[in-house]
Amino acid sequence: MFGNWRIGSVNGALLAAYFIPAWTLVAFNIMVAPVHGLYERPSVAVALFLSDHLQMAGMDTVRAAWLLALGRLTVVAFFAIYLALLCIPRIRKTGGSDEALGIALAIGSLISFASMIMASKVGEMAALRLHATELLLLLGAAIVVVIERPEAAPKIVQKTVEATPPLGLEQAELLHNR
Repeated sequence: MFGNWRIGSVNGALLAAYFIPAWTLVAFNIMVAPVHGLYERPSVAVALFLSDHLQMAGMDTVRAAWLLALGRLTVVAFFAIYLALLCIPRIRKTGGSDEALGIALAIGSLISFASMIMASKVGEMAALRLHATELLLLLGAAIVVVIERPEAAPKIVQKTVEATPPLGLEQAELLHNR
């Protein structure tokens, strides 16, 4: 069963197994109670950065929290699409699911990198370690996807058979020349 699985496919599936539940739970907590969800451990660095350095208050913080939740849910959606495409053997063998994985990795890396920078600015070491670990996971998977290409399809060589004999002196055969 696992004879035609590439290491990038397995790596992407393992990443999806982590990011789908973890980021869905964080995004759901932010959607239910934006300010309270933003001040929980996975997003506390973003909340502190927004309040301390950007002096956002009230409704602006809620909008930023919803934007963060939307970004996380976008990554979750692309990971889910990747897993759905991975279940189809023809698409998996040709690497057709790598595009969804690439989009999830790009957006997820951007969110994790920005969160890591914000955590370092506000001095949240636990959040910094969390976001740095997530960023390293995503970048490692991106490197594996870029380096490992899918197998090339076998080339079928067909011998062309000429149906008509070649024309004498390479003249065009016109209707009035018959």
